[in-house]
This record gives sequence, C-alpha cells and structure tokens, in this order.
Amino acid sequence: MDKSLLIGLVAGAAAVTAIGGVAGYKVMHAEPAYAEVVSVDPVTETVRTSHRVCKDVAVVHRAPVKDENRIAGTAIGAVLGGVLGNQVGGGTGRTVATVAGAAAGGYAGNHVQENMQESDKQTEIKSRCKTEYESAKKTLGYDVVYRLGSKQGKVRMDHNPGQQIPVQNGRLILTPAVAVTPV
Repeated sequence: MDKSLLIGLVAGAAAVTAIGGVAGYKVMHAEPAYAEVVSVDPVTETVRTSHRVCKDVAVVHRAPVKDENRIAGTAIGAVLGGVLGNQVGGGTGRTVATVAGAAAGGYAGNHVQENMQESDKQTEIKSRCKTEYESAKKTLGYDVVYRLGSKQGKVRMDHNPGQQIPVQNGRLILTPAVAVTPV
C-alpha cells in the first residue's frame, strides 16, 4: 500500500472520529432552549397625583347698610315717642312727658333699626376648591430569579416572563416575545 494513501486514510478516519465526537457531545450535552423561572417579584413605587375638587357653597353675610348711624330709626322713634308723650298730662307735665317720650322713642327706634340691620342677611353662592391626592402603585419592572442548567441567577425585566425565559447561545433573551396571531 502506498504510504500517502495510508496517511490519507488515517487522517480521514481521525477527522471523522473527531467530528462524530463533537456531534455526539452536542447531542448528549444539548444547550437548553429555555431557562426555568423560579420566582417573579414585581418592583413597584407609589405615585401620588393631585387634583382640584371644587364645589359651590352658600355663604351668608350681613347685607350692606345704607344708614350706619341709624338716624332714620332714631328720628322716627323720637317723633312717635314725642307724640305719645304729648298725650300724657297737662301744662309743664305735658312738656316733660313729650321730651321724655321723644328721648325714649329715639332710643327704641335706634335699637329697632339696629336689630333690623343685623337680621338683614344676604346669601351668595361661592366656589370653594381644595387639592386632593390619590395614591396609585406603578410597576417599574420585575425581579426574576431563574435557573439555567445547574446555575441560578437573578435579572430585572420590564415584563413578566411567565414560566420560562428563552435562551440563545447560552444567554437569556430578555426582550418580550411578539405575539403572532394566526390568520
């Protein structure tokens, strides 16, 4: 047999054995297609938002007064008191009664007008506003504990991966899968 033929056969046999060994190793030690999800914990924060709440309320206040000094009530009371006082007695007693009636009538008229002014109320509708706050939880992401082969790891993802995380070339694929709907 020719020496070069023998070398070619040995080299070929060695190459076939090596390729077969590598292929057999990959079949026996196949890389996992998915990592198993052990736990998923949502990461949240509480967000406070404000909004204004307004409502109409009735506000009661004293009506504006035109006669602050109550001159009309005093004058009318004095005239009526003087007329009544003039009806009593005679001579100088009548004069004294007229003056006393005018003084008492003026005092009473002043207080009657004051009471009327105090009880004269106006109601006005005004808008009253206040700021209220609402709290809501916002999900920032998910802390995922996974197992890939015999190793365990942790990663933060922007979505809940479910039960498995796809693996390619020994690395996690962390982008969300696009759902394809059949036509």
